[in-house]
Amino acid sequence: MNDADGQVYFSNAGRSLEGEDEIELVSVGVDIGSSTSHLVVSRLLLERLDHRYVIASREVLHQSDILLTPYSDNEEEIDTARLGAFIAAQYEAAGIAPDSIDTGALILTGVAVRRRNARAIGELFAGQAGRFVALSAGDALETGLAAHGSGAVARSIRSPVRVMNIDVGGGTSKIAICQDGRIVAQTAIDIGARLICVDPDGRISRIEPAGRRFAAEFGLDASVGDRLDQATRAAIAGRMAERLMEAISAPALSDATAALLRLDPLPAGPRPDVVQFSGGVAEFIYDRQSGDFADLGAPLARAIRDRVAAWAPLIETPTEGIRATVIGASQYSVQVSGSTIFIDPPALLPVRNIAVIAPDFPLAGEQLTPADIAAAIRAALARHDLHTGQRAVAICYRWQGSATFARLDDFTRGLAAGMAELTARGHPLILVGEGDVGGLVGIHVNEEAKLGLPVISIDGIAIKEFDFIDIGAILPSSGAVPVVIKSLVFPGAGLGRA
Repeated sequence: MNDADGQVYFSNAGRSLEGEDEIELVSVGVDIGSSTSHLVVSRLLLERLDHRYVIASREVLHQSDILLTPYSDNEEEIDTARLGAFIAAQYEAAGIAPDSIDTGALILTGVAVRRRNARAIGELFAGQAGRFVALSAGDALETGLAAHGSGAVARSIRSPVRVMNIDVGGGTSKIAICQDGRIVAQTAIDIGARLICVDPDGRISRIEPAGRRFAAEFGLDASVGDRLDQATRAAIAGRMAERLMEAISAPALSDATAALLRLDPLPAGPRPDVVQFSGGVAEFIYDRQSGDFADLGAPLARAIRDRVAAWAPLIETPTEGIRATVIGASQYSVQVSGSTIFIDPPALLPVRNIAVIAPDFPLAGEQLTPADIAAAIRAALARHDLHTGQRAVAICYRWQGSATFARLDDFTRGLAAGMAELTARGHPLILVGEGDVGGLVGIHVNEEAKLGLPVISIDGIAIKEFDFIDIGAILPSSGAVPVVIKSLVFPGAGLGRA
């Protein structure tokens, strides 16, 4: 409710029981990839289950056309004007105004994220795409979204099988192994259809660093303008398929394959029971596409299909192919907090791109020690070089034991001490719990301990260290807030977290 001071906790004054039990959101997913860019608008129905909201149903409202991602003449930047016009046209075609979008994610994937202006255009379009659309970029996130959007995660729920989803795009391939409705292993590798592109005369029009590496394996010092005949393109595609097979099946990787990985290699484990493909190259693998896009798509698809068919017990067709990642961004990127939250002042929201730490809190005992709580926070901040207070940080925690006054008091005083360097610089105390004590913790900070800190305390969210979090404004019907958990990886001097 809202009190006289504008504080918000547990819900707001206009919430009804029906509104608490169900929340309807309109969500958008925008995928700006190496090869293609497209968007999907979905309607999500969330139902309250214990202390958190879970998605009960998903409905696609609009699927955009698929655009070959436009690049500038020098191929170093994404063409902002053409991409912006495309996104605006798709909103118009859908009859949906950006202001009607509640949440969602715009993701930059593959080699598109390595373009010089990738972060700038991502932030621009995320701001224009709706009231609370998060900007994300990262191989782990993309791998997970593709696994969800392709139906691989759901397939692993329907029967007790290990499902491998291989999402082959323009610049990278993402592999996820799903079991019992969870992603149990994943990796990503620099293999894709548009690592080398050619013009109508067979001359290289664009080549990525990984494309040069593959060409060099055939003794070619390939550069833009060099001619590349079809036989050589097919040979390079075959070598890519060999590296992909090694990444998904070999107990130990060669140096050449390991150098292409963008995530840790897959751990040793049993062979999957089912393999399926998503991404743009999947359209060739399943014979849904036969055109020539002046890249390696068609020969790469043939080479991958032949090798995987000889290895996998069963190849199945996914629920979504080329649209898997954008479906995942639209329908699987958002969580909604529990209704026991505390925000003071409400104008703190929304917040974006908040780094997450997970201190090793000593919460098992009946008596908590503020100094130990503070020390755990300082250690976690130091692990991530976040101790200087230059940016806001979210603390995730899993409450243990009873929520007595004494234990809450010790916990909150330890939080304040551990975060003193950050709050002194004007950053709010941002707390994300997995249980249902978010409101109690937030209230105790300011109402009982009277620490006088700006506080965002939410719960019912599954989050972990190394994540980034966006928290949206309070939903009028329920008093909850939309939350997007994501990764942010953009090129600087090299690839790194931002």
